[in-house]
Amino acid sequence: MTNIKDVAKAAGVSTATVSAVINETAYVSPALKSRVMAAIEALNYAPKSAARNLKRGRSQLIALVVSDLQNPFFARVVSAAEAAVSAWGYSLVVFNSDEKPDNEARILSRIRSLSCDGIILVPIGTPERYEPLIRDPSAPPVVLLGREIDGDPFDTVTLDNELAGQRTTRYLLDIGHRRIGSITGPTFLSTGNGRLHGMLEAMKERGLTPAPEHIRSGGFREEIAYSAAIDLMKQPNPPTALYVANGLMALGVMRALNDCGLRCPQDLSVASTDTLPGVGGLRPRLTRTEHPLNEMIDQALRFLMDRISGEVRSASRRVVFSPELILGDSCAPPKTSGNPTP
Repeated sequence: MTNIKDVAKAAGVSTATVSAVINETAYVSPALKSRVMAAIEALNYAPKSAARNLKRGRSQLIALVVSDLQNPFFARVVSAAEAAVSAWGYSLVVFNSDEKPDNEARILSRIRSLSCDGIILVPIGTPERYEPLIRDPSAPPVVLLGREIDGDPFDTVTLDNELAGQRTTRYLLDIGHRRIGSITGPTFLSTGNGRLHGMLEAMKERGLTPAPEHIRSGGFREEIAYSAAIDLMKQPNPPTALYVANGLMALGVMRALNDCGLRCPQDLSVASTDTLPGVGGLRPRLTRTEHPLNEMIDQALRFLMDRISGEVRSASRRVVFSPELILGDSCAPPKTSGNPTP
């Protein structure tokens, strides 16, 4: 493995000169600096940046904690975050809590041991779980992404989840559906609760209330949503349309329809919040409301860099992005108007 002595020998300088170039601790003439940098590149030498950055009080690491890496949506989050973090000159360390609070607690402890400069967190717990981060002045700054925590203890960048549910449901209402059901996410999460509330508000605007048996939790998981959709379709008076609270669950719904011998949208219209990357061949294409993901990641990083640099010490800030309604082929007017659910 290449070390600092190899670089010094190749550049024809002392190890002290190489160290001064790497750590920027002393003046080195442009000519010598050029020789050292050329040797570093030629030998593919990776200096011990951790030690260098500790002198500056920085690790140049940003931790990203997502809630479910099996959900391809979060693969998009990781990809967007990696590109954005790199543009700031940082490296990204990715963790997956798998929607398990104990996992998240271990991850947050691990992040502290790595001396990460900041954390972008998709939270899964209740506010009290984050008290150690809130109370400790030496803890790295945290920005919440996508989900909120009561009391707004951290900077937060999120989607208007209620509006996402409203816009999608209003579209289903506009094309004639009245018997609309939903497969929701966990309602203890701001995403699940907000999207369901938006769906209910959109129906209330038209004087409608969904039948309780038409609202099922899918836990933001494909298999749970699959089972919920099977159950819904076996009911004697099933919904004519479904609002599904995320793309992964929508995939489970589509599988369920196929296994029940039903067609979308002829037998059931399906609309969601978000779709799945990598399944562009999925037919029909989903009608959905989408996150402006790149813009959200950029905003989260701007918040984080403000805190890391110390330029902002104010109370927590919050930015809410509006979802965009994207029309696909998964919705059509109901075959019969049906009777509005009382």
